[in-house]
Amino acid sequence: MPRNGDTPPRPKVDAGQLWPGGVATAIVAALVALVGILVCRWLFSIPLLSPRQDGAYGDAHTTGYVLAAAVAALIATGILYLLLLSTPRPMTFFTWIVALATIVMVLFPFSTGAPLSQKVATAGVDLVIGFAIGSLLNGVGARSIRRRTSAGGGYARTAPANGRPSSYPERGEYPMRDGYPARGDYPTREYPTRGEYPGRPS
Repeated sequence: MPRNGDTPPRPKVDAGQLWPGGVATAIVAALVALVGILVCRWLFSIPLLSPRQDGAYGDAHTTGYVLAAAVAALIATGILYLLLLSTPRPMTFFTWIVALATIVMVLFPFSTGAPLSQKVATAGVDLVIGFAIGSLLNGVGARSIRRRTSAGGGYARTAPANGRPSSYPERGEYPMRDGYPARGDYPTREYPTRGEYPGRPS
């Protein structure tokens, strides 16, 4: 807890975890776009992005759409990085930004003159891509935050399960003897003795 008048230290962003997670998210977004187009064109026979005679994959428009999904994930990663560095509640702002951008992309096909089936198919693929980018980068962002501990001044990693800072030592930080931690080297919790408990009123 910071003292009165002290400004709490800002958490540190682990770029070594954030950007590889962003690249992995870009790959997933590109694959989601590709699978969505293949499902629409081959399974439902909806000529998405190109005429039906171009086959299940389509033409260069399919490649451009897949690359655009990957670029969108990388741009979202950059926005998340800036929010983590500058805003008080970065994950909340990021969720709103991704949600609003996804809504815009879902509604945009309905402003074109394409047939209704193509509009619905494009909107559905855009919705899945936006959901994938938002959900994956939310997890990556929560894992990339290190908050400064109050005692030693170092940074604690966030636990992957609940996103809360973990004060437990990392693997390899215990004193080792012959490859195993020595007895008594594990962190222990001290309990009061029996005589130290407050007595029961008579």
